[in-house]
Amino acid sequence: MSITAERKQELIKEYGAKEGDTGSPEVQVAILSERIRNLTEHLQTHKKDVHSRRGLLMMVGQRRSLLDYVRRSHQKRYEDLIQRLGLRR
Repeated sequence: MSITAERKQELIKEYGAKEGDTGSPEVQVAILSERIRNLTEHLQTHKKDVHSRRGLLMMVGQRRSLLDYVRRSHQKRYEDLIQRLGLRR
């Protein structure tokens, strides 16, 4: 359900501005998106897992907040990030 350390490092390298950049909103959104994808697959097979569904909804809300922040502060970075992650909006 959760992402591996190797996959997380790949996301940090791909979306970070420099080596070890884990705090930028782009990296945080990328990691949350990966976790959301994994949890969505889990919930397709385990339909009655209500506790994980609540966690999924909380992650989606957190990602939305981060995306709103990026859109408010840097419109171009927001558009690039949405395109790279393949998110709608």
